[in-house]
Amino acid sequence: MKIVLVIDSLKGCLSSASAEEAARRGAVQACPDAEVVCIPASDGGEGMLEAFTAATGGLLRQADIHDPLMRPIRAAYGMSADKRTAVIESAQASGLMLLRQEELNPLKATSFGTGELIADALRQGCRRLIVGLGGSATSDAGKGMLQALGADISDKEIDTSRFLLRQYPAEVTVASDVQNPLYGPAGAAHVFAPQKGASPAMVARLDEAARAFAALTAAHTGHDYACCPGAGAAGGMGFALMAYMQAEIRPGADLLLDMAGFDATLQGADLVITGEGSADRQTLMGKLPFRVMQRAAKHHVPTALIAGRIEDRELLLAAGFSSAESINPPGLTQEEAMQEETARQNITATVSRLTSLLTACRN
Repeated sequence: MKIVLVIDSLKGCLSSASAEEAARRGAVQACPDAEVVCIPASDGGEGMLEAFTAATGGLLRQADIHDPLMRPIRAAYGMSADKRTAVIESAQASGLMLLRQEELNPLKATSFGTGELIADALRQGCRRLIVGLGGSATSDAGKGMLQALGADISDKEIDTSRFLLRQYPAEVTVASDVQNPLYGPAGAAHVFAPQKGASPAMVARLDEAARAFAALTAAHTGHDYACCPGAGAAGGMGFALMAYMQAEIRPGADLLLDMAGFDATLQGADLVITGEGSADRQTLMGKLPFRVMQRAAKHHVPTALIAGRIEDRELLLAAGFSSAESINPPGLTQEEAMQEETARQNITATVSRLTSLLTACRN
């Protein structure tokens, strides 16, 4: 029996690797002879670096950069074993996690540090960049990132004659599931900036600034990227990456599954087990477990979904999951469920039960 595990992190509780190790124990308990393949997972946000290095046999590189308030910090990015591909999480340099609640201010926060990570990767010889966008504290339309890469930006003109990608050309791919445009009611400022500390007045200023920068960029590049799906990702970094680096935006889950050779791993598999912290109808909007199930279905391999919380079970089953199981027994409080050891034990027990059912069906 062959079981493939692709379980996203349970945010605030377990990493993808920890969740999959607990699941592996459960599968082996029920079927000691089972072949269990673990693929550390991420949809482009938290855990992307660890998933990438695990999938490619790569390494983490540290760089001295600046946080969203331009304070010196050290941050990591992933580099493939051949040192030609880099994976960069914008949150490592420009993330909400780097600021205290009282420090949140998207009028001041800059994406400069993300540009510094990109610059370091280019200087190290990487010629393929995968930039994960999510969890940023910024709403500067990526201007800080571009400035770190050598762009000279004023209110009236843009000079990219010293832009680093002219010296070090690279293929850039953005890992993001965000479809929002740069500005407007569905844009970066209106939808995401309030989560980053913006008042209504600040949102209006940020949206106006994004419109102005988009117009300036269109005049400079000859193309208008502001309304492209994903332009509003990470406070508009998606826009800057598309407009100035010709980046392609792809769902982070698909990028990771491709790098991990997921489709080839499905050969001979009897079951895929995927999961996340909370599964409901939003899971069907391109999140990692849904993409895993869709790809497994093409190879006629059933996919079981596990999560700390399951809602909309009938919708999940109708979409194609063979089962949708909560790892938490009835009556367990959220505080108890979020304890690491409890979560591990519950994953192990759930996967052991799923494996036993599969074994019984095969016999």
